[in-house]
Amino acid sequence: MGSNMETLEITGQNLTIKDVVTTARYGRSVALSEAAIKRIEQSRSIVDRCVDESLIRYGITTGFGKFSDVVISKENNTLLQKNLVMSHAVGVGNPLPEEVVRAMMLLRVNALAVGNSGIRCETVNALINFLNRGITPVVPEKGSLGASGDLAPLSHIAIALCGMGEVYYAGKRMPAEEALKLADIKPVVLTAKEGLALINGTQCMTGIGALAVFDARKLMLTADVIAALTVQALKGITDAFDERIHRARGQKGQIECAEHMRELLKGSRLVTRQGEERVQDAYVLRCIPQIHGASRDAVGYVLDVINRELNAVTDNPLIFVNENDPSGGDILSGGNFHGQPVALAMDFLGIALSELANVSERRIERLVNPALSNKLPPFLVKDGGVNSGFMIMQYTAASLVSENKVLAHPASVDSIPSSANQEDHVSMGTIAARKARTILENAQNVLAIELLSALQAVDLRTESEGLGKSPQSVLSAPAAAVYGLVRSAVPMVDKDRIMYEDIEKVRRLIADGAVLRAAEQTLEIL
Repeated sequence: MGSNMETLEITGQNLTIKDVVTTARYGRSVALSEAAIKRIEQSRSIVDRCVDESLIRYGITTGFGKFSDVVISKENNTLLQKNLVMSHAVGVGNPLPEEVVRAMMLLRVNALAVGNSGIRCETVNALINFLNRGITPVVPEKGSLGASGDLAPLSHIAIALCGMGEVYYAGKRMPAEEALKLADIKPVVLTAKEGLALINGTQCMTGIGALAVFDARKLMLTADVIAALTVQALKGITDAFDERIHRARGQKGQIECAEHMRELLKGSRLVTRQGEERVQDAYVLRCIPQIHGASRDAVGYVLDVINRELNAVTDNPLIFVNENDPSGGDILSGGNFHGQPVALAMDFLGIALSELANVSERRIERLVNPALSNKLPPFLVKDGGVNSGFMIMQYTAASLVSENKVLAHPASVDSIPSSANQEDHVSMGTIAARKARTILENAQNVLAIELLSALQAVDLRTESEGLGKSPQSVLSAPAAAVYGLVRSAVPMVDKDRIMYEDIEKVRRLIADGAVLRAAEQTLEIL
């Protein structure tokens, strides 16, 4: 796993979304920096002093939540931490994808590396061993309220470190105890504060969010590429993308999208100017910069929030070392575990992605509907009637965007008090993040259907109007490159065939960035 990548040094200060992707998705190895080790050891010394001197400090010598007034003896502290992670590991539902759990572990290591959590280095290194040795805890996807952190999901990681619960290892799902024996790793025995340090934070919602916003940025740019193909297939009017129009409004995402569209359409023989065939296009063509641009701005906002949260300390209480007296310091209770910043961002991301899918489905309708398609055959097929062509492709797209409209309802506007009303406002941020991930997958499928429809339309138009020897010869250079990529995997539809496999092939080309790379050879996603 990740053997050809340089080891990622964890400092607690400069983790990026790219670091999350390379580690979570491609197996990059990680290690603590020397400065991080020093900070961890300093904060740990303060915890040890509290225990030795029987000082009353939340989560260290007291119970949790509503039990914060219950003092725990020194003798019971190890049992307290074990009971904490066992009792909180109550997630339900399907397991989170392994890449998400790896992202959670990486983010937890990075947060602990800041040195405000009071954990031991050996416990942090146990998490690192899981990452580097390919041991991934089984974490059910449901059960987090997103305040007091992602308690249930993170507890499933914590119990695995202790040799309990289940993990994926060597391609199999197995008891954690068995995997640790196979990997020759000793289970962790948690001591004071360590259970709380492992489970109190926003790493589940942020891990999902980091991967989702990376993919969303890629999809956002790909949506422009696919829209440019549809514009050409429908002989769209390029005047709507004139720079002067968009400068006159001043919206950043809109200006950037219009510039992108001009580049993607440059040199096309299929596009028209206003007045040549019609004066104006429908909104789904004419307003691409305004619609896509707004989603572009939204994704930019989410990127900013997630980038900050990657290097945030989100557990409680926090330990602050006194620079002048390393043996002393302050232990302060606060609320950095509250997921509201991420919750709002994830809801916004879901809405922005829903809109990319909404407008894509309407462009599909224009392609398949003979009343709207500028002389293309009904449902993009020859011998219509005996062949249904792309008729039900549009149904599937419509179904997905309708589902997205339900999923786009904000999770962050809801709150249910917990822990006997001690925790009386929660963010539901992990629900928001999971919904955004589902909306993203639906949007990928809708755009895959649009891409297939646009290429089919280009094929039919080139042939029926005698425009050239090949469709690629009449397209802009970026569109021609995408045409070649997709047609190497999926041929034109001459007559009805099973097409669900075509959708999945193209969705994968979109998801892994192949479509974007074909259109723009030197592209940096983030």
